[in-house]
Amino acid sequence: MRGLSGGDDRRQWIELAVAVTAVGVIYLAVYRGSHELLMSRRKNKHALRPRQWKSLFTEEGILTDGGVFFWSEDGGSKLLEKVRSGGVDPSIRAEVWPFLLGVYDLDSSEKERESVRKKKRKEYEMLRKQCQSLLTQGKWFDLLKLFTNAAADYADSQRTIRLDAVRADDEWATYSPSQAALVSKTKAHKEAESVGLKLHITVDYEDLEPRRIFHAARLVAILEAYAMYDPEIGYCQGMSDLLAPIITVMEKDDEAFWCFVGFMKMARDNFRRDGTGIERQLSIISRIIRGKDVTLYRHLEKLQAADCHFVYKMLMVLLRRVLSFEQTLCLWEVMWADQAAIREGIAESDWGRSPPVDDLFLYAIAACVLQQRDSILECSSMEDIISEFNSMAGRLDVWKLLDDAHDLVVSLVTLHDKI
Repeated sequence: MRGLSGGDDRRQWIELAVAVTAVGVIYLAVYRGSHELLMSRRKNKHALRPRQWKSLFTEEGILTDGGVFFWSEDGGSKLLEKVRSGGVDPSIRAEVWPFLLGVYDLDSSEKERESVRKKKRKEYEMLRKQCQSLLTQGKWFDLLKLFTNAAADYADSQRTIRLDAVRADDEWATYSPSQAALVSKTKAHKEAESVGLKLHITVDYEDLEPRRIFHAARLVAILEAYAMYDPEIGYCQGMSDLLAPIITVMEKDDEAFWCFVGFMKMARDNFRRDGTGIERQLSIISRIIRGKDVTLYRHLEKLQAADCHFVYKMLMVLLRRVLSFEQTLCLWEVMWADQAAIREGIAESDWGRSPPVDDLFLYAIAACVLQQRDSILECSSMEDIISEFNSMAGRLDVWKLLDDAHDLVVSLVTLHDKI
């Protein structure tokens, strides 16, 4: 083999470097192109930022115009519309959520909010004391009088709460580094013991990471307090899925509890033991689909799926198990902003094209079904449809879903009134 001269050697190294650089440029261009395609919708959605949020308040800590109007560099846009269209920056969620969930009035002052915090902290502590009393003293008779359900339900609820808490995954950890990284084993086990995490369960949590034990203990504490607060509903599986993101954002249990109470005012019908709440909502989703796409609806009828029970799990936990953690929070924030606008009684004419609706989430699920139209039309049985929707996790674009949901509201405004 002929040897290479110094000049040839340098030339080949230069050619190799150029080739590698070209490949890198091509790869980077492809990556950027695909990444930008994936993020294009999100880039058009401008979340409420910390600087914008702080600029809303007067010296007395009152939201300008009761939080209705938001003055920014791009003109006068509405605060709630800002959240509706882009969500909330993660760094200020703990400050914004209590307003969206009705813990604080939009026109409250900082002094008034501090009074609310103190009052609600005491109320939560009282609920926890009642739970502790029942836990340590075993006042079963008094306990059963607090609940409207059958006597056996409470013991089942206690066991279910603890099982669900221990089995909760730790995807939340990256969204709450202070809770994930700073929890010692001693602190985690102390919290676990304080809520009787081992009560009624045989699952051993000793080998779990401290952060997961701590997270599970917080779930137990707040869910038990909620069962005491709302005995008509008590605890049902799925509630832990709704609470887990809230305690990730709200680091104080009492504040997380009251945000959860606000959320459950909207979601509690999902957990009625007679199933009437879920059935009513499934009926609405079915009517939305029928009003938008008769062909698809007729196909669902043919497969005996027009009652939309194939979206039951999605509805039960508000898409929590098919969206990523961040997508879930964005969806919920938009939904909460809609409901906050309705609570404030803001006229529909003030919102332009897409006014808030109390049941936006149902339109989002209907939009999800309509997005899968082609796949559903290829299905030949109810089982095929269920399989299609069971494999949907990770395939949804939350902002496309919300855009389509708002489009449905606009196109079916007359139907919405009838619904």
